[in-house]
Amino acid sequence: MKEFDAIVIGAGQAGVPLAKKLANAGWKTVLIEKRLVGGTCINDGCTPTKAMVASARMAYLAGRTDLGIEVSSFKVNFKAVMARKSAIVAQFRNGSIKGIENTKNLTLIYGEAKFLDDHTVSVNESEGDPVKYSAKHIFINTGASPRIPEIEGIKEIKYLTSTSILELQELPEHLLIVGGGYIGLEFGQLFKRLGAKVTIMEQSSRLMPKEDDDVCEVMSGIFKEDGIEVLTESKVLKFETLANEKIKVTVDSKGEKHIHTCSHVLIASGRVPQTAALGLENTAVECDVRGHIKVNEYLETKVKHIYALGDVKGGPAFTHISYNDYIVVTKNILEGLKMSTKDRMIPYCMFTDPQLGRIGITEVEAKELGLDYLVAKIPMKNVARAIETAETRGFMKAVVDPKTKQILGAAIIGEQGGEIMSVLQMAMMGKITYEEIRFAIFAHPLYAESLNNLFMSIV
Repeated sequence: MKEFDAIVIGAGQAGVPLAKKLANAGWKTVLIEKRLVGGTCINDGCTPTKAMVASARMAYLAGRTDLGIEVSSFKVNFKAVMARKSAIVAQFRNGSIKGIENTKNLTLIYGEAKFLDDHTVSVNESEGDPVKYSAKHIFINTGASPRIPEIEGIKEIKYLTSTSILELQELPEHLLIVGGGYIGLEFGQLFKRLGAKVTIMEQSSRLMPKEDDDVCEVMSGIFKEDGIEVLTESKVLKFETLANEKIKVTVDSKGEKHIHTCSHVLIASGRVPQTAALGLENTAVECDVRGHIKVNEYLETKVKHIYALGDVKGGPAFTHISYNDYIVVTKNILEGLKMSTKDRMIPYCMFTDPQLGRIGITEVEAKELGLDYLVAKIPMKNVARAIETAETRGFMKAVVDPKTKQILGAAIIGEQGGEIMSVLQMAMMGKITYEEIRFAIFAHPLYAESLNNLFMSIV
C-alpha cells in the first residue's frame, strides 16, 4: 500500500492543474493516467481538430475568387495536414508532462485505476502486479469517450470515432457522419474543405436541437452552400461492407427506406462517461442512469472526500468547464471558500466557419421561463467589417431584459463569432447594460463596433 494525501485519477484539463496545485501546496499527490497526459482536449479534441480546421480554412480561402485574388491551382497535402496536427498535439502534451515532472510532491504513473473502497484504488500498471494507493482525498477526472450506438452491422464495419478519425493517413473519398451535433458538424465541414464528399445524417428534425430555430436555419444554409449533404429525420438502420470495401448504409429517412454508399463512416452520436471500469460499486459514490457521477454544487460526491470534475460528472462537456471545476475545488479545499458551480456562465463556441459563439440563455429558453425579454439582431451582411472581409454569412443576436437592460444571452454566427460573443460575456459579467454598449466607443472597423448597431435594433 502506497499512501498519499491526494489521488487524482485522469490527467485531463482538470486533473493536471489540480494535481500540480495540490502538490505545490505541500500535498503528497499521485496522478494516475491510463492513456495520454492531456486528456481528450489535447489528444483527441480541441487541439488536433482546431489545427485541422485551420488547414481546412486555408484550402477554402485558396478556392475563393470573390476578393479578386485567383489561385490558379492548389493541392491539399493530407499527410502534411495530419503531421502538423500531430506535431502540435505532441508539443502541448510534452509541455504538460514536463510541467508535471518538474512539480515537487507530484508522482505521475500510467495505468488503469479501480476503487477497492472509499479510500483505496488499485492500479494496473504496465509491469508487475497491481499496486494499491490510498489517500485522504480522491479526485476523479476520467472524462468521456465516444458513444457507439447499437446499429445492425456496426461491428462488422471499420467505423471511425472522433478519436480514430484523427489517425487517418488518407483523405476519405466519401465520409458519412452519423450525428448532427457540434462534433459531427466541425468534422463534416473541415473534411469537405479538404476534398472529401460529406453526408451528415441526423435523427432529429434539425441540426443542433438545443439552439434557436434561426441559428439552426442559418447554419444549415451555410452547410448547403458549402456542398455538404445534410439529411435530417434520418435514422441509420444497418451497415454492410461491400465487396469493393465500400460501406452500404440502410437509412430510414422520414419514413422511407433509402440506401447510401460511402467509403468511411464517422460515428458522432454523443459521448459516455468513463466510469464503467472505475469500480465505483465498491464505494458509496453514486452515478445517474447514464453513468455520470453525481456531485453537488461543490463537486463533492456522496462520499465527501471524493470529488468528480469535468465530463465524467455530466453537464456541459467543455474543456473550459473542466478547468473551472479545478478552480472551484482548489479554491474551496486550499483557501476555505464556498465557491459553487451553481448559476455559472457557460460560454461555448462551435468551430465551424463561420463560428457559432454562445453565452447565456436562448430565445426559446426565455420563452419557456416566461421572461419579459427583447431580441436584438442584425445580419452579418450589415456589419462593415464583415463586408470588407467578405465574411457576411451569419448574424449577431442578443436576448435582453427590457427593464434592467441586462444582456441575458447571445448567439453570434460569424467569422470570429466566439471572440464577439466573449465581449458580450464580459458585459454580462460586469453587469454592463445593452444601452451602455449601444453608446460605447469601439475601434473602427472591428466586428465589436457593430455591437453599437446590434443594440440600436431594439426600438
